[in-house]
Amino acid sequence: MVAFLAYFAAIGPIDVAAIFASITAGAPPRARRAMALKGVGIAAAILGAFLLFGPALLKHLGISLAALRTAGGVLLFLIALDMVFARHSGGSSASDEERVEAVGKEDVSVFPLATPLIAGPGAIGLTVLLIAEREGAPARIAAVVTALCCILLLTYVLLLGATRIQKLLGVTGLNVVTRVVGVLLAALAVQFVFDGLADSGLFTASDPGGHGGPL
Repeated sequence: MVAFLAYFAAIGPIDVAAIFASITAGAPPRARRAMALKGVGIAAAILGAFLLFGPALLKHLGISLAALRTAGGVLLFLIALDMVFARHSGGSSASDEERVEAVGKEDVSVFPLATPLIAGPGAIGLTVLLIAEREGAPARIAAVVTALCCILLLTYVLLLGATRIQKLLGVTGLNVVTRVVGVLLAALAVQFVFDGLADSGLFTASDPGGHGGPL
């Protein structure tokens, strides 16, 4: 459940659908469906690569899990702030400049749909963090993979009905949903930071008798 909520916040399927509707307004339905399928497929391949090779990459770079938890928590918190204040900085969605560039493109499946809208910095960082935390626990890894697949499937379904969703919720409705999820993501991000700092050992020290304790 935690992984599903985190992915829902990091990817933002409803926001992705709204942006997709606006940048493909003039495309025929068949082309929109093809772009939606291709975009989700490419995003799945990108995130799948980080699922498979993320932990090995961390070891190669000498990055500890505590450091990743802390950095991931900070990144997710910044994304949460954007969500709460209903603004876009490029962490979990396309920036204003990227949206302007995308409007003139006939095929937006790779950019900006697959990346950065779906497989953006927030989703990639979260994927590496979740899979590294659960390394060696097959059942928990399966839960992360299941959560990611569910979110990608949900994103695809929402992309197919993007225009209807945009009309149904409107700008205010979209912002309400985004803000609520942003608050939950902020709390989760802070917990990641707390866990990372606790695991880092920065705030514990050993006394002369060999007993560890908080400073």
